[in-house]
Amino acid sequence: MIVQRQNGVALWRQIADRIRSSIASGDYDADGRVPPELALAAQFGVNRHTVRSALAALAEEGIVRAEQGRGTMIERKQRINFPISRRTRFTEGIGDQAREKEGLLLATVEEEASTEIARRLAIDAGTMVVRLETLRTADRRPVSRATSWFPSDRFGGIAKAYRETGSITEAFRDLGLKDYVRAVTEVTALHAEVEDRADLKLSPGAIVLVTRALNCDLEGRPVQFSVSRFPADMVQFTIEN
Repeated sequence: MIVQRQNGVALWRQIADRIRSSIASGDYDADGRVPPELALAAQFGVNRHTVRSALAALAEEGIVRAEQGRGTMIERKQRINFPISRRTRFTEGIGDQAREKEGLLLATVEEEASTEIARRLAIDAGTMVVRLETLRTADRRPVSRATSWFPSDRFGGIAKAYRETGSITEAFRDLGLKDYVRAVTEVTALHAEVEDRADLKLSPGAIVLVTRALNCDLEGRPVQFSVSRFPADMVQFTIEN
């Protein structure tokens, strides 16, 4: 498990990623703590200072904590389970896992659809679309940061409706769309970018789960394409048939 010194990613970040992955897979479950710094330094072929930087980053993310006389302990957090199904809905998906759920509109703009967005929404490139930047919270903790596009000719009032309701589903209903279904969900994992780290309150090196989702009306016409980012240590997905 020697880290790569010339791949453009800082050594401490590579080590933090591997420790995070080992924690997620249960490799350290025997006593609930990360191996000592010396052991990790030998494992990754680096010095203790680099290991400390990695552990410090994980501590900032709330994944581990240092305890005097015990070492680096793993913080056990209950992840929010978010189901992905034919009718994926944020509020209904979280259900009673959080007492307070809120949707915030960060920004909105009407713009010409890029080639990629046009392909996703089955419209011509250059057609006007409404883009929403939103943040969803559960018990006042940020759990998703999304960028969504909607055809302007059909959903020109989506920003106002979302601002008033805090819900895409309710906003659609206000604009006459009573039901819609999930057509496609693509899931990847990436390092959080600067803007997402700020909005989701993450530290450098944090991992986010990224979904690219297409919603359609019951006649199969695309109504929304969105790219959503979720903190990987707070949210897990369940794919439902």
